[in-house]
Amino acid sequence: MADKKTILIIDDEPDTVTYFSNLLQDEGFETVVAENGDEALKKVAESKPDLITLDITMPETSGVRCYRVLRENDAYKDIPVIMVTGVSEKFQDFISSRKQVPPPDGYLPKPVDEKELIDLVRKLIA
Repeated sequence: MADKKTILIIDDEPDTVTYFSNLLQDEGFETVVAENGDEALKKVAESKPDLITLDITMPETSGVRCYRVLRENDAYKDIPVIMVTGVSEKFQDFISSRKQVPPPDGYLPKPVDEKELIDLVRKLIA
């Protein structure tokens, strides 16, 4: 059996964290959780996740800022990131058009579809 893949779930909503954790663990993944961008950056350094789900609207360090820090760090820039947000498609266009950082590897609108999440995770860390 191959090593379990680790997914870092970054979200300030406990319900979302629980939902994602249970879903991903049921699919055989390890999960690590952070409730804000600052905590997330510490967890990335500690756990070196195989994939990150990142909520955009969070207190303190925003998801966008956290994403930029991840992409600018050579040690983390290759970790696939799925952005999760209740914000509209306009945001997807905005974040995908930034010149400073590449667009996210995946994008899921809230409420997140269970199958869509699992399929995207599997595709990105196959």
